[in-house]
Amino acid sequence: MTDSDSSQLRHAAIEGARCVVVKVGTRVLTDPQGKLDRRRIESLAEGLCQIADTGRQTVMVSSGAVGAGMGKLNLDRRPTDLAKLQAVAAVGQADLIQAYEKALAGCGRHAAQVLLTRNDLRRRDGYLHVRNALASIHELGAVAIVNENDSVAVAELMTTFGDNDRLAAQVAGLLDQALLIILSDVDGLYDGPPDATGSRRIDLVKSLDEEILGLAQDHRSTLSKGGMSSKLSAAKLATAHGHSVIIGPGRDDAVLEKILRGDSIGTLFLPTQRTLRGRRRWISGSAEVEGQLIVDAGAARALRENGRSLLAIGIHAVQGKFNAGAVVAIVDHDGNEIARGLCNYPSKEVDRIKGKISDMIAGILGHRPYDSVVHRDNMTLRI
Repeated sequence: MTDSDSSQLRHAAIEGARCVVVKVGTRVLTDPQGKLDRRRIESLAEGLCQIADTGRQTVMVSSGAVGAGMGKLNLDRRPTDLAKLQAVAAVGQADLIQAYEKALAGCGRHAAQVLLTRNDLRRRDGYLHVRNALASIHELGAVAIVNENDSVAVAELMTTFGDNDRLAAQVAGLLDQALLIILSDVDGLYDGPPDATGSRRIDLVKSLDEEILGLAQDHRSTLSKGGMSSKLSAAKLATAHGHSVIIGPGRDDAVLEKILRGDSIGTLFLPTQRTLRGRRRWISGSAEVEGQLIVDAGAARALRENGRSLLAIGIHAVQGKFNAGAVVAIVDHDGNEIARGLCNYPSKEVDRIKGKISDMIAGILGHRPYDSVVHRDNMTLRI
């Protein structure tokens, strides 16, 4: 592919985006002492407003609450005790949103704080409520500043940079025709360790296959490449939802302006040809999995290769207790997850009809509202 072709694809991805979700992590937002870099907030706010001024819905998924709290409390080191981390995050969250508000106000806009936990997106009604709230914030001309609720989110706090990459992909999944921009402490995805002689930045990724994912996994010990595996996983989720993704240099003060202009900066990931929409997008990216259905080899092959619905005859075992309508994981005998979907029957009934042909369901249960246990229209193959 020529540089001209790559440039055209970049411009098409940007011009086709009605929404832009920008994710910035702790390493970009903090100084060497781990405290909030307010000058960085100001440059990011300017870029966010430039995007918003084009009429696009603009959302920032931001880490940095702990760094802000450290600065506010004059702490020299990041606490290691969980309770203290939660307290520092609670203090810092107020300071973080104030920093965004001050910076955005200088450009004529306001910051709207949106704190989320995973549970907010796991239920379909909560998922839709968050989407509607983000739409209303946009209608008011404000910029949504989204963060995982660090004061209660244990998994996020116990790492230097947590699951905000996936959170950003899930937020992008709420929106239509979105571009996800993940700002990193490296310039993009490299074909080797970023600081090694001869390593080159990859400008365009058409397909996030195992070879591309291996570029992060093979060099996980390299300090400057920390977190790339998480970013690629987020990019894989977002591209499956039909969104383009750019991983770019967060420490470039003009990075958002350059991306908006279509400059060759960072790495562009193109969406997959078959993308998930509506309820299937929620099932794949956000819904809480309440149980497992273990299937035989024939059912696994039918799901993977033919896109079939899951019938009772292919189910070998049921794990967990759940009601009808719950999201379940469908796994093979080796424990590999094949798909997720909405189960038409509660676990106690699936356990009674597993291994039986569909014509026998009514005789066993006294009713047969569905021929399939999980219908293909309510199922997503794992990405």
